[in-house]
Amino acid sequence: QVQLVESGGGLVQAGVSLRLSCVASGRTSVGFAMGWFRQAPGKEREFVAGFSRSGRFTRYADSVKGRFTISRDNNKNTAYLQMNSLKPEDTAVYYCAAKLEPYDTAAVYTGGSQYNYWGQGTQVTVSS
Repeated sequence: QVQLVESGGGLVQAGVSLRLSCVASGRTSVGFAMGWFRQAPGKEREFVAGFSRSGRFTRYADSVKGRFTISRDNNKNTAYLQMNSLKPEDTAVYYCAAKLEPYDTAAVYTGGSQYNYWGQGTQVTVSS
């Protein structure tokens, strides 16, 4: 089992930055790919950003490219989502997810069903 805990959300004005963190615990000795998703009220959950098991390969949703950056610190079992130039349409609950990967691959998973573990989410609200 892997437990994920997100933090860093909040209420901010448009144009500012936030950094979300996701700390993994439990069976972290097994490598895993990670991703960030979000769900706005009345909308389906959507992929935001993700990286491969090693962190060398990343992928972003078109809506956040150039504004968001995903990274990980394997020593701390922590993933980050740096969000710059926030917009009101970025308002959502943000979730991190982990997919167990026994071997290092270039795969970055964008489908929620591909992930094994999820955090509880952190609310990000961007006012105009």
